[in-house]
Amino acid sequence: MANTRKPLISGNWKMHYNHFEAIQTVQKLAYALTSEDYEEVDVSVHPPFTDIRSVQTVLQADDVPIALGAQNVHQEEKGAFTGEIAAGMLAKLDVTYVIVGHSERREIFGESDEIVNAKAIAVLKANMTPIVCCGETLEERQGGQAESKVASQIAGSLSNLTAEVVGELVIAYEPIWAIGTGETASSDDAQQMCAHIRSLVKDGWGAEAAAAVRIQYGGSVKPGNAPELMAQPDIDGALVGGAALDPEDFSRIVNYRLYQA
Repeated sequence: MANTRKPLISGNWKMHYNHFEAIQTVQKLAYALTSEDYEEVDVSVHPPFTDIRSVQTVLQADDVPIALGAQNVHQEEKGAFTGEIAAGMLAKLDVTYVIVGHSERREIFGESDEIVNAKAIAVLKANMTPIVCCGETLEERQGGQAESKVASQIAGSLSNLTAEVVGELVIAYEPIWAIGTGETASSDDAQQMCAHIRSLVKDGWGAEAAAAVRIQYGGSVKPGNAPELMAQPDIDGALVGGAALDPEDFSRIVNYRLYQA
C-alpha cells in the first residue's frame, strides 16, 4: 500500500530570536517557499512563546500557509503556575501544532511520560495537534535498550488515547545519541526506529491508526540529508532544530523532493 501521508516539516526555533528577528525569519521563509511546496508538504514553525503573536500576525496578514506551532505547554487549563502557558492560550493565537515531550524537556527538565501524556491530552482538548517526541540516549542505545525505551515512551505518552486520536497525531523520533555526541544516525537507523514506532502503534491502537499517524525524524536534519531521510517509507517529515533558524536551509529541507535521486 502506497504511503498517502502528507509530510510535515516542522522548524523548532528553541530559545532563539526575539520577536523582531522572528518576523524577519518567517518573512524570508515565506518568500523562499512556493505554492507547489505547500501542496506537497505541510510546514510549521515553532517560535518561542514571546514571538508567537508576532509570527501569527505576519502569517495571517500575508495569507501564508505555514502552520504556527509552539514548543511546549502546561498540562493544566489555568491556575497558579507562574511562568507557564496553557493550551487554551495557544489555541487563541491560532497555534496548530504543539511539541510535547521534546528530548530537552525530558532530559533537562525531567518531564516524565505521565506529564507528556497529560500535555498531549491538554493540547487535544484545545483542538490542536500534539507532536509527541520520543527517543533514546547514547547509553541506552549502546546497552541494547533503544527499542524498549521508545516502546515505553510511546505506551506512556499515548496512554488513554483512542485509536482515532492516535491516528491523527504526529510522533517525532529524536535519537538523542546522535545529537551533539559525534555519533551519526544513518537513514537506515532512522527508518528502523520509525518502523518500530509504527509497529508499536499498530500493536497498541490498530492497523488503521498505524497507517495514518505521521512519524517525523528529528536527529540533526540538514538540507544534505533530508532527501535520503524523506525517501524512507516510515518517515513522514522532520522536526528540524538548528537548520530551521536559517530560512534558506529550512526551505531546502521543505523542498527536499527536488534533490532526491
